[in-house]
Amino acid sequence: MLGDLDPEGVIRWRGDVLRFDATGQAQVLCDQVVEVHAGGSFGPLRAPKAGERVEHDCRNCLIAPGFIDVHAHYPQIDVIGSPAAGLLEWLEQHTFPCEQRFEDPAVAQDAARRFLGEMLRHGVTSAAVYCTAHPHSVDALMLEAERRAMAVIAGKSLQDRNSPPGLLDDTENSLRDTETLIGRWHNRGRLRYAITPRFAPTCSDRQLHGAAEIARAYPGVVVQSHVAENLREIAWVRSLYPKDRSYLAVYDRFGLVRPHSIWGHCIHIDAEDRALLEAQGAVAAVCPTSNAFLGSGRFDFAQAGFAWALASDVGGGSSFSPFRTMLAAYETARLGGVYLRPGTLWWHHTGAAAQWLGWEHCASGIAASGWADFVVLDPCTTPLLERRWQLAESLDEQLFALIVLGDDRHVRHTVVAGRVQTPTPP
Repeated sequence: MLGDLDPEGVIRWRGDVLRFDATGQAQVLCDQVVEVHAGGSFGPLRAPKAGERVEHDCRNCLIAPGFIDVHAHYPQIDVIGSPAAGLLEWLEQHTFPCEQRFEDPAVAQDAARRFLGEMLRHGVTSAAVYCTAHPHSVDALMLEAERRAMAVIAGKSLQDRNSPPGLLDDTENSLRDTETLIGRWHNRGRLRYAITPRFAPTCSDRQLHGAAEIARAYPGVVVQSHVAENLREIAWVRSLYPKDRSYLAVYDRFGLVRPHSIWGHCIHIDAEDRALLEAQGAVAAVCPTSNAFLGSGRFDFAQAGFAWALASDVGGGSSFSPFRTMLAAYETARLGGVYLRPGTLWWHHTGAAAQWLGWEHCASGIAASGWADFVVLDPCTTPLLERRWQLAESLDEQLFALIVLGDDRHVRHTVVAGRVQTPTPP
């Protein structure tokens, strides 16, 4: 693979390095040499030596931490951009029929390869991902992620009611399959397992209770699900669980709101829900492009006193691009009267996401001994961004120009564990 490490030596990259401090404040260190050691970790960051030759001369480019997508559905790569009147219609008309095809392992393998290829093409080096109800869909994604040495959290979707044939779980079998998959994949290299109730309407009490039991039995396993995305969905949950205070409270009653648990959307939540997320150390996966695309609502950044990170939510989300996600988050926040600085947006799509998911190995960004997951961004790829970049008078202006005008054409290299990744061919 292009850019593989020499097992006897060090690979050196030269360019301007984007870093963040513990509060998410951005800074650029101009004209630095980034050393990547055999095994895929960063060495010291330093100034170039006189006359030094480097393997990758990326001057005039920005070497930045790899993006982290905390909520995406790999089977939905084939329904991205499908029109529907809302979330529930979209699931019924597009998502569930697509996911039924994953009964064929070959379909899962092809989708996993294409999905991770698209992520890498757009500069995403790590992700938390939903698979289908089929156990082999997890195997397909994890094998492809392992081949690329990516840090990925993923799990089999649990859904033992209100689901179509081909996706409807047998409750006890689904829980046994989950434990088997944990044994196979959790903490295997850079992979982690996520216990994945699809959402409360498709999970029986027994399945949710069993999911929580498994979470308690296997420390470090993540829980991920959806909550409070759509008003019709919330009304459905209320009809199924009339005694629970809120949608999030349903999951909490079963013991699923836990440290590092990931809750997709969190749009229509109240003060008690927000306090619960903060108290439990849970993470809201903010999905601005899908929230707009499906007309679900706006995440309230003004009230976000808990951990939150940005996500594509492909395929309800309309793009793999972190730039599109950050721009949509910025616009959503502005409509709510909140100004999110460019560095803040970037931080919540990189280091902050890693911290809150417990990925300490990539939370420090470009720093010695951390995993060498990074992107090389070339602002000169397109004339308009090149001009805007050169005229910018501050780092904030430059980062914001990339957010507004950037796309996959500006990702010159995506590097995972020190290796340059090549896009997946058709």
